[in-house]
Amino acid sequence: MPSKFSKNFTDKGYLMNYKKGLNIAPFNTRVLQFKIELPEILPLIWRRILVPSDYNLWDLHVAIQDSMGWLDYHLHQFIFKGRGKKAEVRIGIPDFDRFYEDESDEVFPDWEIPVLNYFTDLGKTAKYLYDYGDSWWHTVQLEGYLFKDKNIRYPICIDGERACPPEDCGSVPGYYELLKTLSDPKSEDYKDMKTWVGTNWNPEKFDKNSIKFWEPQKRWKKAFLEK
Repeated sequence: MPSKFSKNFTDKGYLMNYKKGLNIAPFNTRVLQFKIELPEILPLIWRRILVPSDYNLWDLHVAIQDSMGWLDYHLHQFIFKGRGKKAEVRIGIPDFDRFYEDESDEVFPDWEIPVLNYFTDLGKTAKYLYDYGDSWWHTVQLEGYLFKDKNIRYPICIDGERACPPEDCGSVPGYYELLKTLSDPKSEDYKDMKTWVGTNWNPEKFDKNSIKFWEPQKRWKKAFLEK
């Protein structure tokens, strides 16, 4: 059965329609606290962020990217448990060419879907996949509703540990191989890998105060509308 987003597929291309999330009481006086983890890597790489409650899922995606330290070079999607017979709901960047074989594989546009539509209660968790090649699987959990501080510009990162893996390092096995190489200056690949990751990259280093968040609609326009 076609989804309500099927109307976005037209003869002239995919209709791009950015929509803010829900601005409703009592959430309009609060921010949402999320914890993001990379569960396949130990010691754990994680972040804790506060975001506006009127975010859509694209906005949350941008906050995840910026807080983790990713560069948003690749595709992404959120995966939520489905309702009824639908095992999973996938929300992210749609397949604009509709190459999927089954309607259940459709990825809904995250820029049209409010965060509060799916993160409906404390403890609600989603999977977040970044880079379909390296397959960086994250868990994203709604931890709290906090009152806004009028002196703070949201989103902000309030806590976290360890540096994000470098982009395109070969997923979890490649990341561990990179750490092994960098731990041995006598390795024949040490110099090349050190140059590749940069002299300032340290897997144990994380500074929440160094994080800069993009305005998410600006990122969306740059990604999809600017030529």
